[in-house]
Amino acid sequence: MENKDILDEQSSANTEQPDNVTEETTAAESSTPTTDEAVTINGGMPEEAQPAEPSATDTTARELAELKDKYVRLYADFENFRRRTAKEKLDLISDANKGLLLALLPVVDDFERAMQSLETTSDVAALKEGVSLIYNKLYKTLESKGLKPMTSKGEPFDADLHESVTQFPAPTDDLKGKVIDEIEKGYYLNDKVIRFAKVIIGS
Repeated sequence: MENKDILDEQSSANTEQPDNVTEETTAAESSTPTTDEAVTINGGMPEEAQPAEPSATDTTARELAELKDKYVRLYADFENFRRRTAKEKLDLISDANKGLLLALLPVVDDFERAMQSLETTSDVAALKEGVSLIYNKLYKTLESKGLKPMTSKGEPFDADLHESVTQFPAPTDDLKGKVIDEIEKGYYLNDKVIRFAKVIIGS
């Protein structure tokens, strides 16, 4: 009898033990905070509430848009500059021609008067003098605009200045390889060759 009572007490003790374990486990679980509570306790923010960092694709797209905008603006500025420069060049050429033509108009007036005199006068000497005066006036007008004649006769042949038409035997040995005659005079404009002299070279 006594052995049976001891066994009954042990079995009842064993059956009661799980209840105690369950109660302890429930208490421990209730005291353990959830993930959101732990984040809040530690002063953080839940994962879904944290601001998302911009991705590399978004950054690249933004930089590409900025570069495209800069390119469009730069291209527009260049087009405006090109048009303005072209207009300024045309205005400069137009003004240059205008100045030259205004300077030549008095010479044209003199030629018209000379042509009228040819019909009424028979004094050849006066006509020659009038034509000579008009020529000198024209020459001085062109000189004032930077035109200067080229001196070629007797000078050594220079391909940068002269255009050889033909060669003749030189009258003297010292004229060999030099210009012995000038068919068409060459001209400079502000020290730049605008027309080559057509010459005959001594051989």
